[in-house]
Amino acid sequence: MNPIADNLRYILDQIAAAAQRVGRQPDEVKLVAVSKTVDLERMRRAIAAGVKILGENYLQEAQTKIAALGQVVSWHFIGNLQTNKAAGAVAGFDLIHSVDRLKLAQALEKAAQKLGKIQEILIEVNLAGEASKSGVAPEDAAALIEAIAALPHLRLRGLMTMPPWFNEPEAVRPYFKQLRELKDRLSRSFPEIQLSELSMGMSGDFEAAIEEGATLVRIGTAIFGARPGA
Repeated sequence: MNPIADNLRYILDQIAAAAQRVGRQPDEVKLVAVSKTVDLERMRRAIAAGVKILGENYLQEAQTKIAALGQVVSWHFIGNLQTNKAAGAVAGFDLIHSVDRLKLAQALEKAAQKLGKIQEILIEVNLAGEASKSGVAPEDAAALIEAIAALPHLRLRGLMTMPPWFNEPEAVRPYFKQLRELKDRLSRSFPEIQLSELSMGMSGDFEAAIEEGATLVRIGTAIFGARPGA
């Protein structure tokens, strides 16, 4: 028995159903299996069951896992990133979801230039203005995009958010809608930048996120089970 495979099949069915409810194709939505604190054996089972993207929050933990598992999957960095760890993130990750300030973008640019790499990134937006969370304020996103556009080794792909936590998925929906509407406005302001990705939605609310336009959903607990201490 592989409960991870069973969980994954269920989640993929739910993703497909949510997409189809709003006239989207299921393949428009990519699953990021969030593997922070998950051991290598469970990660291997997830990969064997068909997981194609793994999302990590902590650089040092991720570097050990990437060294062990290699590039058999795409690696996404989804946690808060300090500028002094930019080089490690660029070396290991295909997409960095959590760029929220110019200083970090400049550090990523420097690291990517050194590696001869074009680093794909998302801008993290703090929609609710929560002091406990990272993210650029919505009204400052355009200025950050304009600055990032001048950095030749970064490719901006879209936006990400971590909305406030609610016990009811419908309570989160307005934040997902707000991020989609922000992306649409920014796409009109910057037609030369293809803002195609919206990273939003987790285990408890990913269906609402998909219905509001998510292209990347970050799901951990519903695949791997509850984390120790959770």
